[in-house]
Amino acid sequence: MRLLLLSDTHLPKRAKVLPAPLLAELPRADVVFHAGDWVDTATLDLLERLSRRLVGVHGNNDGPALRARLPEVAYAELGGLRFAVVHETGPAQGREARCAARFPDADVLVFGHSHIPWDTTAPTGLRLLNPGSPTDRRRQPHCTYMTATVEDGRLDDVLLHRLPPR
Repeated sequence: MRLLLLSDTHLPKRAKVLPAPLLAELPRADVVFHAGDWVDTATLDLLERLSRRLVGVHGNNDGPALRARLPEVAYAELGGLRFAVVHETGPAQGREARCAARFPDADVLVFGHSHIPWDTTAPTGLRLLNPGSPTDRRRQPHCTYMTATVEDGRLDDVLLHRLPPR
């Protein structure tokens, strides 16, 4: 099962459209995760239309229309792994322990907010993934998103994709 992970798209404020390489990944993905800060409902509509399955949450920059359609936290069981998705996880220091305590029944946590790619594992085994942002790199060298695969209860092939400058 192929996964596509993204967050913090901030359309149309940070970019007018999603980058072409990211859009090309949509038909290849069995499940698309979006960890919040969509900003516009058009992006949600697009991903709902083009994704086989979409698991998304709202973020701090998402208004009432998006909050009405998306939860603050989402859960999905895929290929024997339990996923949780949330926008904010707080400061980087202590993140693994804090998230392991907040999501004790999850195997993988997908989050956003910082626009900083993140891939660590808590002492409990919880894998924490932040795909960064495909449209707003902030202080990062590149805009990014992630792909991964799930097979036989394992998360494999976690790749951070760097997008070309706009």
